[in-house]
Amino acid sequence: MYFLMRCLHHSGMDAKRDTHRAEHRDWVKSGGNGLAEVLIGSALADQDGAPIGNFGILRAADMASARGFAEGDPFAKAGIVETIEITPLPDTFQAHRITDPMTVAD
Repeated sequence: MYFLMRCLHHSGMDAKRDTHRAEHRDWVKSGGNGLAEVLIGSALADQDGAPIGNFGILRAADMASARGFAEGDPFAKAGIVETIEITPLPDTFQAHRITDPMTVAD
């Protein structure tokens, strides 16, 4: 199943985000130790370009795995994330158009 993950961060977290960025990237590369595959993702910014969160398109077995991936992210564990939204994508989602997944395949 495919999911849209949207994580909004508490304001004023730039320094804390910088501290945990390497761990966050490792988490994404590992798919949360196998909980999900991250097909694509990026930071989210407000209209002035200030960071406000991150998003990803995930492939996971179920909603619980997708949520586990989001909640296990070092950004979430460090208290940077304020809200997590996980939305199932329809069966018509064309994942094959994403050619370079962010999670390293085994």
